[in-house]
Amino acid sequence: MIRKTISLTALLSFILLMLTSIILYIVPAGRVAYWANYHLWGLTKTTWGDLHINLGFLFFVTILIHTYLNWKAITTYMKNKTKDLRVFTVEFNLALIITLAFSVGTLIEAPPFSSILQLGEKISAEANAFYGEPPYGHAELSSLQTFSNKMGLDLAQSMNRLNNSGISFENSGQTLKEIAYLNNLSPNDIYLVISPLPERIKTFPKEPPAGLGKRPLIDLCQEYSVNIKSVLSILTNNDIEAMETMSIREIANLAGKDPFATYELIRSQL
Repeated sequence: MIRKTISLTALLSFILLMLTSIILYIVPAGRVAYWANYHLWGLTKTTWGDLHINLGFLFFVTILIHTYLNWKAITTYMKNKTKDLRVFTVEFNLALIITLAFSVGTLIEAPPFSSILQLGEKISAEANAFYGEPPYGHAELSSLQTFSNKMGLDLAQSMNRLNNSGISFENSGQTLKEIAYLNNLSPNDIYLVISPLPERIKTFPKEPPAGLGKRPLIDLCQEYSVNIKSVLSILTNNDIEAMETMSIREIANLAGKDPFATYELIRSQL
């Protein structure tokens, strides 16, 4: 009974572990998930992560017990034709090679292992674009007053816009996350109310947006309604080669600069 229970528990935990792995593979980045109050099947990204960790622990424990209970069967896999125990059998060597290939291939970012990671990044980037990037990391944890100051917004005007939109809040010391939770909204919804699109999109914000290094230049320009030709002209005038599809990190690396310094250079000359 114990052997069957352990084997079935290991199987079920493995299946659910793979499910959570796939979900975490496709969900948006944490900063976006928190900003957009992302849910999948009623669960937040944090909850899916917690499930993944605990299911992984359950699988680890049950697989250890399973190995102990089936040790005799496992040792037979490592015996040659004369029944002598050998660790490095043909089957073991094949298993080791496959495991090492996946591990080393991932570390050195070799195809097709890098393609798997790139696909995940692409899916995540599309989700990030769909749900919207926060203006800076963990912006949802900023109080209304701090957020307004950082974004160059008038606090009194921001509070009036919330009141006019029927969004309840106690004071400017509440975080965007708290205000959003009280009104069954996302922090991004609060942001859109207090900072209408025509008013907030003028140039790149002083505070670099989250995930700056990975953002394609054209993506940043589209988000903040900045003329891509003007940005490319600024870079050319500063002897920096760039294309609109390149990420900020790629542009900075080619110029031997820091991504944030490159971003600030563009922003200061717009």
